[in-house]
Amino acid sequence: MLNIKTIKNSLISDESKDGFCFRSSCSQNLSQKKLAAEMADWNSSFTEADYLGMLSVMEKIVVKYLSKGYNVELPFGSLPFSFSTPFGIHFFLFLGYNLCETWGDFMKKILIFGHKNPDTDSIVSSTALEFLKKKMGFEHYSACRAGHLNPQTDYIYKKFGISTPLFIPDLLPKVEYFMHKGAITTGENESIWNAVSKMRDKKVNVLPVVDKSGLYKGLISSDLIFKSIFDNFDPMHHLSLFTSAKLLKETLKASFLSKHNPDSQREFKIILASTSFSSFSNTLKSHLSQPIIVVTGDREDIQLFCLENKVDILIITGSRTPGPKVIELAKKIGTTIILSPLNTSSTSMLIMYSVPVFKVANTSLKALHAKDLLTNVKKEILSSPLRLLPVVDDESKVIGIMSEIDLHNEPDLEIALVDHNELSQAVDGIENYTITEIIDHHRIGPAPTKSPITFINMPLGSTSTIISKLFIENKIEIPVKIASLLLSGILSDTLILKSATTTQTDVEIAKILGKITGLEIQSFGEEIIKAGSRIKDRTALQIIAQDLKEYTEAGETFTVSQIEVDGTQEILRRKEEFIAQLEEQKKERKALFSALLVTDISNLNSLMLVAGEKKFMDFLHFPKVEEQIFFLKDVVSRKKQLIPIIGELIGEFENY
Repeated sequence: MLNIKTIKNSLISDESKDGFCFRSSCSQNLSQKKLAAEMADWNSSFTEADYLGMLSVMEKIVVKYLSKGYNVELPFGSLPFSFSTPFGIHFFLFLGYNLCETWGDFMKKILIFGHKNPDTDSIVSSTALEFLKKKMGFEHYSACRAGHLNPQTDYIYKKFGISTPLFIPDLLPKVEYFMHKGAITTGENESIWNAVSKMRDKKVNVLPVVDKSGLYKGLISSDLIFKSIFDNFDPMHHLSLFTSAKLLKETLKASFLSKHNPDSQREFKIILASTSFSSFSNTLKSHLSQPIIVVTGDREDIQLFCLENKVDILIITGSRTPGPKVIELAKKIGTTIILSPLNTSSTSMLIMYSVPVFKVANTSLKALHAKDLLTNVKKEILSSPLRLLPVVDDESKVIGIMSEIDLHNEPDLEIALVDHNELSQAVDGIENYTITEIIDHHRIGPAPTKSPITFINMPLGSTSTIISKLFIENKIEIPVKIASLLLSGILSDTLILKSATTTQTDVEIAKILGKITGLEIQSFGEEIIKAGSRIKDRTALQIIAQDLKEYTEAGETFTVSQIEVDGTQEILRRKEEFIAQLEEQKKERKALFSALLVTDISNLNSLMLVAGEKKFMDFLHFPKVEEQIFFLKDVVSRKKQLIPIIGELIGEFENY
């Protein structure tokens, strides 16, 4: 298995070969196969097949990158790629360091899931595989779980002080998997000029509006800003403006010569001192009953007259600093003087953009939540004015934008499965995502995939054994905590190496992990088995659900749960409770039957409690302990012993 970090380093480490990689031999018609051959010749660390496989993967990444309209940064410049550019142009030549170093940012997240009612092997395999992948350079893998920890698994994670996989109860299509992440926001008290600048710099026409705590308050768009400016220039509007001295200063990139309540936001009358003194004085006197902003040049008579009439804000244009008399008087009477570097015309235009964002924003648009189901938000998005809406998290902080286009995008994540491969046992909603990898030790029954995937299936006692082998094969050291988890998974799934599923490989790997951890196999195994056999303070539903698997044979659905106990007395004492819950399970899933396999670790035999259709119950010929309870001598493995027998029985039953 290739290590991405090694590949990246090998591909970008040698610039001496004619500039960058294969410049002299590359052409727009260079095929991936030809390129792979040249790469293998240039760097023999990997074979032509290795490079060809990597190019195929990278093509998908590059196409996604280019389709978003990005320019590609080069060590020697920048080239805009068109979407139609053949990949044979040789992305190593044209993409340079920038993409090679950041390509992980454009790869989809891969969530690692065990089965939806996870046992210890399922959970620890997810954690260990994430660690292994990241050590190999795959930072986009994350361990997850679809169900709650059973008592044994909970005990193990707490004992070793390890964080459990992220709990994701289902994978129904949600906004967070399709939205455009990392939305640029604007503060509600920022000027619309600042918002316009962000739109221009980031090449967007919409910004979510947030308060000083980062909480969502509304949405501002270029259309709303245009409407605001248009309204302010309307002759019937008489040039009134809601702003503050601080916003005016920031918008104009000006400076204060005197200031008074610079943060105070209110509605001002704007008067331009562009007429004769007589005309200006008449205009000013007619509006003295309201807050006033006067824009003027270096006319001291106008400036002093404004101060005598105690205008609120005096903007002097062209960086023409007034005399000391004007500044001193302004400070004395509480008038703010702003010195603008722009001429009068530009200043009078630009102050229209000093309005705070919240006065222009649409505050009636409700944000979507990241966890909202796609089916529930489609109508809201399509009916919104801009056919898009901001997305917030649990704290109402903006984390993205969801648009009409995003509704048709592929999700930004893919799935890896451990310890199962049948979709009936997988997290709900998995059919909406691409499965990229499966590591398992059970029978094979997966749904068809759209493209080839990595599928490791081995007849071993646990998935933890397989993942331990992957560490060893890739020469990656197993840390003590990870080794402790993997040893737990092996001992739990093989009943301390006594189950019929146990192989010599399981025994050998367990010994290796025991040496790494310093744990004595037998005593540690007994410790974790005991932790999982507690039933006194747990309901029948909790026990049946903790390790339940659903199967399909000959078109019939059935479920089998399993629990290991040190003696079956407590189960038999509560048999009515367990059988009643199995009846509920059967009805809920419309199953042929539901069963609970109770494995006694003291004698390595099992009882099976069954709730099923009467005809099928009559067909069962296991030794009966009492009604709906059967004795299974030497049967301890659901996977290797019970399920094959059940499969044959159902086949016979269907033909009965």
